[in-house]
Amino acid sequence: MQLFTTLDSPYGRKIRVVLAEKNLPFELVEDAPWSRQSRIPGLNPLGKVPVLVTDDDEAFFDSPVVAGYLETLPSAPPLLPASGVERVRVRQSEALADGILDAGVAIFLEGIRPAEQQIQANITRQLAKINSALDSLEKRLQGRQWLNGDSLQLGDLATANAIAFVALRVPRLEWKKDRPALTAYAEGLLARPSFETTKPPER
Repeated sequence: MQLFTTLDSPYGRKIRVVLAEKNLPFELVEDAPWSRQSRIPGLNPLGKVPVLVTDDDEAFFDSPVVAGYLETLPSAPPLLPASGVERVRVRQSEALADGILDAGVAIFLEGIRPAEQQIQANITRQLAKINSALDSLEKRLQGRQWLNGDSLQLGDLATANAIAFVALRVPRLEWKKDRPALTAYAEGLLARPSFETTKPPER
């Protein structure tokens, strides 16, 4: 398999973490979609990373889809329940985490625009989304080790990935404040080798 992504893409990192947790071999292809030589538009009509190309040359794109594909491979540990509403609940946890990530990316991109072009109302709205989601996670983690069930699952990895991005790229957000359960949970996950070995390059 080949994974097309950039090293600083949080969506790509999510998939790299999943691959590491499952110990699946793959070739990392660094490819920036905005490059004139990029192969991404030919693999994903939306022109975004990550894109996973299988050994049969089938391309899967969008991180939830790629994560879902990886779950069909014969590799342990399973990161999604086999079926039923429990599987849906884990995918919802993943969606909540990806929503935090989407809002964090929007804030980061707004912040690198010239100051006179930044729309503060947009930043405020995205910060509110993140804080609401983090408060929800804090409540869900009371007395629990994992978000769903009694083992590490995809929603947990997606959540830690989103928090790592927010902590790095949205430093104005005090994500740990008044969230002791979430803080302990995230710090434990981010200490795992899968996260330690996929850290984005420093700028």
